[in-house]
Amino acid sequence: MLMPKRVKYRKAHRGRMRGEAHRGASVVFGEFGLQALDRAWVTAQQIEASRRAVTRFIKRGGKLWIRVFPDKPVTKKPAETRMGSGKGNPEFWVAVVRPGRVMFELAGVSEDVARE
Repeated sequence: MLMPKRVKYRKAHRGRMRGEAHRGASVVFGEFGLQALDRAWVTAQQIEASRRAVTRFIKRGGKLWIRVFPDKPVTKKPAETRMGSGKGNPEFWVAVVRPGRVMFELAGVSEDVARE
């Protein structure tokens, strides 16, 4: 699972996801790219599941680059806990994705396989 080795602060603010992606909005490494159309938090589990699906589909012929990294911790309070008593513990990691961001890149495959 993708996550930072160490972070300066263990808990982060939720923040806003306004605007569009300017950095990371063009294909750099491969020939084809998967671009986000909507804004979302993409979890490390979702990135790993998509990586497995794509690598299984392209077999040994192609190469895959993952252009997003989950560097934001999301906290969660335990079940049946009363309100208050501080912020919960970090539960999982997410990557903040804005519209236009290239999330994955492919090379070494045909356009039909890349579109699939």
